[in-house]
Amino acid sequence: MSMSHTPDVACTRCKFFDDHVKAQAADEGLCRFNPPVTQPSPESHGLWPVVSREDWCGHFSAETPVAGSGD
Repeated sequence: MSMSHTPDVACTRCKFFDDHVKAQAADEGLCRFNPPVTQPSPESHGLWPVVSREDWCGHFSAETPVAGSGD
């Protein structure tokens, strides 16, 4: 199945998209699908990938409930 980019296929429509980050730009958020990415320094915290609201990936599914939809 080919997954072309449409407005319905976007990170902002994914239940793993988190836009509740005070330092992010308005059109960015965090992808919470995978665990945070580790950093080289042992004292550093892991970082969640920053994505654009309009990005999308192979994990997107139209059947996955949208974040905040009461799932």
